Amino acid sequence: MSPKPLIDHRIYTIRLRKMNEFVEVFNRLAMPILLDTLGHPVGFYTSQVGPLNQFVHLWAYEDLADYERRCRARDSHPDFPAYLAASEHLIVAQETRLIRAVDMPAMTGRGA
Repeated sequence: MSPKPLIDHRIYTIRLRKMNEFVEVFNRLAMPILLDTLGHPVGFYTSQVGPLNQFVHLWAYEDLADYERRCRARDSHPDFPAYLAASEHLIVAQETRLIRAVDMPAMTGRGA
């Protein structure tokens, strides 16, 4: 099983032809805050097939309490409102899913 079994699977739908601008704003204004409050991400992705113009990021947590604590720290960070203001015209929709890791014995050498 993953060292941090709870994943925040976040999807932003970005305005058409605004992905580069969004990534620049996110990198410049959000990333310093997120690294400070959420830790290091699992990864960042953009959609290539299916619903397009989507920016996906994944963050790992120990449990729901860890997730809630880190989100409170992010939301109360004094610089977070500047990121929200700079990005609001770029984001069409946001989805947040909390997903749990599944212990898959075949991947750990314990399977049949």
